[in-house]
Amino acid sequence: MADKEFNLLDENWVRVITPECEIKEASLTDAIVHSHEYSGLCGELPTQDVAVMRLLLAVLHTVFSRVNEDGEPAPFEDPDEALERWKIIWDMGHIPENPVREYLESQHEKFWLFHPERPFYQVPEAKIGTEYGAAKLNGELSESSNKLRLFTTYSGEKKSKLPYSEAARWLLYVNAYDDTSSKPKGKNLPSPGAGWLGKLGLITAEGRNLFETLMLNFVMLKDGNELWGEEKPAWELEKAKAAERSEIALPDNPAELYTLQSRRLLLIGKDGMVTGYYLLGGDFFNKEMAFAEQMTIWSPIRATTKDKSVIGFKPCRHDSSKQMWREFPTAFPAEEKGEKHTPGIVSWISELKAYELLDDEQLIKFCTSSAQYGDKDFFISDVFSDSLSFHKKLLEEANDGWRSAIADEVAKCDQLATAVHHLANDIDAAMGEDEGKSYVNAKEQLYFRIDIPFREWLESINSEWGTKESEADRKRWRETAQKIAIALGEEMVANAGESAFTGRMIKDDKNTRYYSSAKALLNFKYNVRKIYD
Repeated sequence: MADKEFNLLDENWVRVITPECEIKEASLTDAIVHSHEYSGLCGELPTQDVAVMRLLLAVLHTVFSRVNEDGEPAPFEDPDEALERWKIIWDMGHIPENPVREYLESQHEKFWLFHPERPFYQVPEAKIGTEYGAAKLNGELSESSNKLRLFTTYSGEKKSKLPYSEAARWLLYVNAYDDTSSKPKGKNLPSPGAGWLGKLGLITAEGRNLFETLMLNFVMLKDGNELWGEEKPAWELEKAKAAERSEIALPDNPAELYTLQSRRLLLIGKDGMVTGYYLLGGDFFNKEMAFAEQMTIWSPIRATTKDKSVIGFKPCRHDSSKQMWREFPTAFPAEEKGEKHTPGIVSWISELKAYELLDDEQLIKFCTSSAQYGDKDFFISDVFSDSLSFHKKLLEEANDGWRSAIADEVAKCDQLATAVHHLANDIDAAMGEDEGKSYVNAKEQLYFRIDIPFREWLESINSEWGTKESEADRKRWRETAQKIAIALGEEMVANAGESAFTGRMIKDDKNTRYYSSAKALLNFKYNVRKIYD
């Protein structure tokens, strides 16, 4: 293998999709400056796309915190300047080409995938670490290690070797989401946990093309308010960090955070292919109150005292069994009052809307993605993603009432699911089955059936409706939700058969009670209507 191979600024490796639905690879430079020509990123996994996007954003933060759209030195002195620069680029409809090309060309030597001293996102010192094959590097294979794949895109040599372009994408992925299975080489070293992105409940904004997606996630003000510290991407360090399992201070700038080296890695290349890699634990920091991170939802940390007051926040991983709309109260809280913390990306979009930098008509789309781990993060068991669209005006402070109303409707959907669960238990009892047999299936059936109608209702909400129109709209939605729940209940009773309709007496320690599907359905309908009383 040559001393230097595959420069990420020249070679094609970032997977994108065109408006004609053609999937192609672009260089790092072209993916940025031609982002307006692509519909979006199209890597092997949605989580991989987030890792790649954060690299692209690190370049944008570095470049445009130092120079303006014409490439002239112009560091920010106040938040208004940052908003103004964002607006200028947004109105251009594309990323200014010359500033990006000039900067990346000045850093060309730092972007070789293979380099004798400074390989990109790697350190030669990692060679003492745990050795893995290419199958472990490939997130599509490693996340499905617990599943039997009937139709796989990888077989034979493709499982043991990866082309440089694909290996580059998985290099970013492993650094961001690696599990905790590797062993330390040093003694008495702390555990860094999973890769940083693996600890998050990731949430990002999505535009109509890759340019808009990058710009919407180009958070030039922390939480939409504060200037960031000096941008310090990993490739600008005088010497790449090599210390194993190193605890660091929380970065105060996106470029440093987005290029965090959660792992020390070194790819193994042979005959133009990557056959494996070496790995050690890398940099980590305390995730509590890590508000520099803008792409996560947060959960409260409560005191152990009797009042259980909120004393802080930490990133909250997504639940793979929940659709994104069920997390609406957490992702888009109305009045925080110390009980909730709004994701930075949501605050940023709210700020753009408040300053009228975004039009009113276009829906805003937020996406979630996450890696799910098993056995104390020892392996990745699944990867999932979801999205949600609604009018931008709902994010305005003036529409706290609407967001509270939506959160209330989500809570009532959860109550409907609980009512369905109780109905399933009563039917099982009437049939003579073990109580709770239908629990998972019944609740998930309710959420499945209500999923699309809820999304359609959310998209239809017009925050400029008057009180009368708003109340009528919520009434229509509640009637829809009740019809869906009752139809499911009636179907469950019909499927239970004659024995459940006849029912039976069940005696416990204190009482004897009669169970039948007909009686259970009456109770269920009463409970459904009581929810919306």
